[in-house]
Order: sequence, then C-alpha cells, then structure tokens
Amino acid sequence: MTLRAALRRALLVCAALLLGGCAVQTDALRRTLPPGLAPRVELAATPFFAQTDYHCGPAALATVLSGIGRPTSPALLGEQIFLPARTGTLQLEMIAGARRQGAVATRLPGTLEAVLRELHAGQPVVVLLNLGLSWYPQWHYAVAIGYDVPQGELLLRSGTTERAVLPMNTFEHTWVRAGSWAFVALPPDRWPATAEEPAVVEAAVGFERAAPPAQAVIAYRSALQRWGGSLSLQMGLGNALYATGDKAGAAQAFEAAAARYPDSAPAWMNLASTRAELGERDAALAAARQAANLTDATWAAQARALLDRLQRGLGSPN
Repeated sequence: MTLRAALRRALLVCAALLLGGCAVQTDALRRTLPPGLAPRVELAATPFFAQTDYHCGPAALATVLSGIGRPTSPALLGEQIFLPARTGTLQLEMIAGARRQGAVATRLPGTLEAVLRELHAGQPVVVLLNLGLSWYPQWHYAVAIGYDVPQGELLLRSGTTERAVLPMNTFEHTWVRAGSWAFVALPPDRWPATAEEPAVVEAAVGFERAAPPAQAVIAYRSALQRWGGSLSLQMGLGNALYATGDKAGAAQAFEAAAARYPDSAPAWMNLASTRAELGERDAALAAARQAANLTDATWAAQARALLDRLQRGLGSPN
C-alpha cells in the first residue's frame, strides 16, 4: 500500500468515526422502499478502468462513456481533462469531457433516491465523493453501478477496485460532503430518468456548443418529448436546425415557440429573421411587428431595430 493509500484509509476511518450519526436518506430508503424501485440492482456489464494516481476523473469518465458506445480510455481523456496544476480534474472538465466525446452530461438532483433510480433505469452514475474531512478534503470520482437496499450497500467502480462495496450510509456521508454532485452521460437521444428541466436545458445548451449541430438537434428533439413546454428547449431546437442549414425547420421551431409563448420577443425575432432569409416577406414582417409590439423593455430596442431593418430590406406593404 502506498503512503497516499494509507493516508486515505486513515482518513476514511476518522471520517467514519466523526460522521457516525444518522444517514437520513439511507435510513428513509431502507425503512420504506420508494414505489417503482427494485430492492437491488447491479449493472455488472459496466466497463472498468483502474485509475492511476490522481486520475480517478478520467477513469470514471471512460467507464461511463465506454458503456454507452463511446469507446475511449483514461489515458486519452486524461490528456483533455486532467489538470496537472490541480493534480486532478474539475467537475466542469468532467462535463466538458463527456460532451467532447458526443455524450450529453446531465446533472442529477442531489438525492440518494435519484442515484438509485438511475441505476434502476440501467444508467451508471458518476459521483464525486469527499473521502477526507472538511478541513482536509480528499476528492474522488467513482461510478455507481448498483445497490442493495435491504443490505444497505452501494456498488462502485472505484479507484483500482472493480467492484467496491460501500455501506450506503458511508456513501451518503461522503457524497453529501462533496455537495451531492452526480451526473449521467448518455447519447443525445436519451435523458436520465430523474432529470429535471433546468438541468436538462443546461445540458442541452452545453452539448450544442460542443457537438455537431445535427447531434444537437437530436438532443433537443428528444428532450422536447419529455419537456415539451420548455421555451428554452424549443428555441434551442430552432437554433440547432438553423445551424444545420435547415432554415425551414428552424422557422417551424421558432413559430412553435412563439405560438406557445406569445410574449417571448426572442421567439418572434428569430422567427422574423428566419422567415426573411427564406424570402417570406409578409410572414417575416408580421413576426417582427409582433416582437416590436410587446411591452418587454429588455428586447424593445432590438425588436424595433429588427423591424426597421426588415422594412428597409423587404419593403413595407402598401
């Protein structure tokens, strides 16, 4: 055992002693299993990559990416996301690294039940743990691959251990001490079972910035199947379609956004601009007027400028 490993083990013992109080979420789950949740799950086919020193982030990310058909390695990912000055990988780098490999990384709600429900849905979860103490943190990324509620255990791909069995209450303590941070990486046509709309919007927008536009279209369309009332997702779909060169599809997306949210100046403005580029003069001017007539002071100047520009360029109706 290396000195670092020995120190980590000692810190774990200290943490267990100091954190020996109630693990509220674990106790609640073991007392009453939530509806629709299997008592035990193990995603045994999840790949495993043993980490090298300080490279738990690349190893964890390689695990989940390989599991969804994005073959990679900790060494390759380490070149992209490992920060030598930090001797580790920041959370933002983990998310960005997933996006660069064509996966949508979505933050989960910070509850133990959310982690278990993702596992129940067949999706491994990247988790950040603090294996140390508040005054001496030891950050560690691992991948949750299963659980056994009756036994009070969580199963992890962690460090150099392919199947680490951790008491669920210990997991809860170390995870909460790291801010209850977790994410799921999936292809753009799938979303986490427990994902919430704000996290989905953030994930989709971030993916759009890193991925080819056609892949962003897939992500937005799949998200809209579950969160069809989201203005941000509908606008994102329009922008992604526009980026692919599908201006007619983009106009349809913006029109749907404007119809559902008639007080959204950006929806009307994007619709006006796109209709103008398609040569649809009357529709473009009508949309621009809708934007200019809104009382939203935030967009008033831009909406009026757009209308003036279109009237000069397209000509005002007689």
